[in-house]
Amino acid sequence: MKQFDLLVDYLQNSNYITIAVLGVLSLYFIIVNWIFLYRYIILSLQKRNEAHSLHTIQMGNKKPALNSFLHRCLQNRINEQTGEYCIFKITNESTKGLTFLSIAASTSPFIGLLGTVVSILETFYIMGSTKASLASISASIGEALIATAAGIFVAIFSYTYHLILKRKAFELVSFVKMQLDLLLGR
Repeated sequence: MKQFDLLVDYLQNSNYITIAVLGVLSLYFIIVNWIFLYRYIILSLQKRNEAHSLHTIQMGNKKPALNSFLHRCLQNRINEQTGEYCIFKITNESTKGLTFLSIAASTSPFIGLLGTVVSILETFYIMGSTKASLASISASIGEALIATAAGIFVAIFSYTYHLILKRKAFELVSFVKMQLDLLLGR
């Protein structure tokens, strides 16, 4: 309960830009986690289906498994052009959400820095207009750095999630390419 009281006290003493910055970063964090969890589950399921389909093709089946992306995409028309189209389509589908994760990873530190700069400017204004003590100034600057820390925190998760999902997408596309190569007899 004490941490909640500290948070309420911090927000009551913060300026509106710092609160807006923390609000945007909180929203980023929620969206980043939702995208990661949703896409991770989807990509894992698709990868499992494609691995199974690849196995059936390696065992002599002349068509991809029914639950395979390649089966839905090719629709019994196996040739180079439809294969390239399917690779393009699975690449687009598997990398959905990566753009937002990349944007969040690159912009969240700057958003946090904006909150810090505004808070420090406010602290300097207070210093110039009153006789503030070193203790109150250092406390204000310490509070201002919370926005930067929040931005870096969001960026770390965004970038990590981006790399994990990018790797999952690569593996999924590789399974589809291997199936296609076996079906076309390359």
